[in-house]
Amino acid sequence: MSEHIYLLTLGLPLATVLVVFGMKYWSAAHKARAESASAEAYRELAARSAAAQAENAAALAAMHATLANMNGRLAEVETMLKEVG
Repeated sequence: MSEHIYLLTLGLPLATVLVVFGMKYWSAAHKARAESASAEAYRELAARSAAAQAENAAALAAMHATLANMNGRLAEVETMLKEVG
């Protein structure tokens, strides 16, 4: 019986140490995966933001062109009204 108790007193602390280091390794691996996923989500957000900014710039350029066209037409109408009036 004393041999079993001796082996148990040696085995349990060693098993505890192995479990603690295993949990530490698992925690580090889990943290690394979470950081990787976070970085990937940030890259995706940055890409979507850049695409939205490009769309906004294109829409603004189209509005600018339309406004310039309307200003030209308004100038023509003003000159026409001055000639008539």
